[in-house]
Amino acid sequence: MSLNYVMIGSNDVTKARAYYDAVVPEIGGKVIAEYMPHAVCYELRGGGSMWVATPFDKKAASVGNGNMVGLLCQSEAEVREAHATALANGGTNEGDPGERPQYGPNFFGAYARDPDGNKMSFVYFGDAG
Repeated sequence: MSLNYVMIGSNDVTKARAYYDAVVPEIGGKVIAEYMPHAVCYELRGGGSMWVATPFDKKAASVGNGNMVGLLCQSEAEVREAHATALANGGTNEGDPGERPQYGPNFFGAYARDPDGNKMSFVYFGDAG
């Protein structure tokens, strides 16, 4: 089994889209579908997709404690750039770029929250070989 897509809830997809339109291309992704003002879908490098959408049940979107989307990067520089772009486009810092040996050898990551408060990580696993 493999992961096909993730859904990220938003109360203002237009505002969230400005954030994701800046961040996702930094890690090799692109918009592949849009149903504004309710949803936009990004194809991620390497497969899979990420939807940013208002909740189907019409209730307010809210963040989940312990929920996080991990976005794979191709280098430490890409982690740094994606994190900086996130912060420059309305995101908040949840962890500066750096090594995190407690998560395994070669783990380099950074953390941010989008304008709705959804947490994400930008990760690179270094030269595992």
